[in-house]
Amino acid sequence: MTASMPGTHPAAPALALLLDVDGPVASPVTRDVKPEIIADLVGLASAGIPVIFNTGRSDTFIREQVMAPMIAAGMPAGTVVHAICEKGAVWFSYTSGGPGPIHVDHDLAVPKAYGEDVRRMVAEDYATHMFFDETKRAMVSVEQHLDVSNDDYLAEQKLFDADALELMGRHGLSAALLDHHAPESDDAADYRLDPTIISTDIESIRLGKDLGASRAVELLAAQGITPQAWRTVGDSRTDYAMADWLHHNDHSVKHVDVRPADGVPNKPYDVLTATDLGLGDDVIHDDAGGAFLRSWREALVG
Repeated sequence: MTASMPGTHPAAPALALLLDVDGPVASPVTRDVKPEIIADLVGLASAGIPVIFNTGRSDTFIREQVMAPMIAAGMPAGTVVHAICEKGAVWFSYTSGGPGPIHVDHDLAVPKAYGEDVRRMVAEDYATHMFFDETKRAMVSVEQHLDVSNDDYLAEQKLFDADALELMGRHGLSAALLDHHAPESDDAADYRLDPTIISTDIESIRLGKDLGASRAVELLAAQGITPQAWRTVGDSRTDYAMADWLHHNDHSVKHVDVRPADGVPNKPYDVLTATDLGLGDDVIHDDAGGAFLRSWREALVG
């Protein structure tokens, strides 16, 4: 397949990539992104393959861990990358010149007073195992310290989640706990707690990877771009919502699960894992995500 000239954006690219960040792109252990993954992201984006991040992370995290390394790696002028953060509540685009305006849907934000009480609770009761993410604009999030073992964090996380849920009630807010192994939500709740392997996000129930997928399609449409097909990539059962939304809205999509040990659900679209690349089922997270990025770059760019 002939690659586009750097900086151009074909109106109907063969693929568009909608990428969760923690796990498939950034290591859940170190939280940073391998140089070879950065190089493949730059190669794909500069050849006109839309690269869109769809993450619970903040815009600050994306700017520091993804955008700055991509620019430093030589992202050509005219190449546009989109970042949908905080599960659809915050979004921005960037080029080699840096980030554009940050957009925030304030209607989807957790009440400020509740967030301040969570910050206080973490400082007083949980600071040994986790920290309050000061970079979030709409969600309230806590995250495991790098020097804490994941087993110890996950045990403490259960206590934090229970306290955070009880605190919701004291603020007169309705909330449900989302089990990331078997997602369920209470339609009567306005907010949910979404625990991951390294964090807990507290968010409006209107947020999610499906909202991110909708925003991604809108952002590309504003550029006059309609991809022929999509690849969504995630490490959690909740990440399937990206492909669910795209499939439901008549887009051709395949989903890549880089942590299939959580269980691969039956879906009306193809689900790929590292074994589809001939790799062992022990190849997960950014090792698997990086392998898929490399395979797409080789197939589409050369």
